[in-house]
Amino acid sequence: MSRNDELFARAQRTIPAGVNSPVRAFRSVGGTPRFFKRGEGAYLWDADDKRYIDYVGSWGPAILGHAHPETVRAVRETALHGLSFGAPTEIEIDMAETLCRLLPSMEMVRLVSSGTEATMTALRLARGYTGRSKIVKFEGCYHGHGDSLLVKAGSGALTFGQPSSAGVPASIAGETLVLAYNDLDDVSAAFKARPGEIAGIIVEPVAGNMNLVAPAPGFLQGLRELCDRHGAVLIFDEVMTGFRLHLQGAQGLYGVVPDLTTLGKVIGGGMPVGAFGGKRAIMEKIAPLGPVYQAGTLSGNPVAVAAGLATLSAIQSPGFYDRLAQRTQQLTSGLVNAAQRAGVQFSAQSVGGMFGLYFANRVPTSFAEVMACDKEAFNRFFHRMLDAGVYLAPSAYEAGFVSAAHSAADIDRTIALAAEAFAA
Repeated sequence: MSRNDELFARAQRTIPAGVNSPVRAFRSVGGTPRFFKRGEGAYLWDADDKRYIDYVGSWGPAILGHAHPETVRAVRETALHGLSFGAPTEIEIDMAETLCRLLPSMEMVRLVSSGTEATMTALRLARGYTGRSKIVKFEGCYHGHGDSLLVKAGSGALTFGQPSSAGVPASIAGETLVLAYNDLDDVSAAFKARPGEIAGIIVEPVAGNMNLVAPAPGFLQGLRELCDRHGAVLIFDEVMTGFRLHLQGAQGLYGVVPDLTTLGKVIGGGMPVGAFGGKRAIMEKIAPLGPVYQAGTLSGNPVAVAAGLATLSAIQSPGFYDRLAQRTQQLTSGLVNAAQRAGVQFSAQSVGGMFGLYFANRVPTSFAEVMACDKEAFNRFFHRMLDAGVYLAPSAYEAGFVSAAHSAADIDRTIALAAEAFAA
């Protein structure tokens, strides 16, 4: 029995399913999850000392690679002065000023401890600001595990959603309208059907939680126009895309200004940090200035913020995003060519440092098209790549990530191993 098998068996005795986040359990792909003990640059080492080229990157934060020296140094130096105070620190101001400078849509920002905390508070803030209760989200977009967001599509385009998790009251799920991603007609019809009821729209500007699905031309711009027309708050969930695609996030890449933005992952550099921010008039509704309550003992934790600031400093180097996008494009193009040579039905795309792999003859543009991809083919491919030393997301419905630490040689080796997997 491998060390990974031993640890998984041990973990299941005290941790539900042996993991602290569901996708880690490998239930979607089968087999034993890898327990990692070390990361450096583009590589991870598991409990059996096997090395992998990593394309998960802690689900996005490791944009500089693992154990980036400047980030680790910032954490060590800050930790020497104390781990947490539960009181204001200067470094919180540094982070707030940095985020507001890099994202022009942010006039004010508040730090929290996770992306879920950021999105659930952004929804509360949108409702408190508008005095309305209904929220629009899109099928296949994940915004954390807040009750209002664990909602699946209803039976028709204009029906309110139903709970997708036990423990979520139907009355709460009923406040969320689940529409089709990339379908502006759906959104327009929802506003017309419920005038004056919709507080806001929350959207992943580039969806990364149903695999990678890019916005159709005009989709994000159309959402902005509809929110303006109907007095609703447009929330960009950039927990995943923030600073992953562009120095100004997806909003900078596509030229659309949201009212509120939620952030996480990259802004913590691998440590637990989240944030939400936007227009001053909306943010001033947050307590203690306004009636919308939010609090957190570890919000703005100095050690986590130090890691985030070191990461945000590094990604501002000239040409950083051009190099990252080029390397990611090199990967997806190479994989598509390898699949074509093997006669395998496969497609791929990338946006900035994110990519999607699909066992389908064309790139999906909606949740329904993603679900039509060949999941079993992905599972077989995943395990062949895992055995060969390439760590991909253990699900056909997750985006992948390339870091600045991935070399051209890493990409070439990945493509060569994929060619062998496709041929098999």
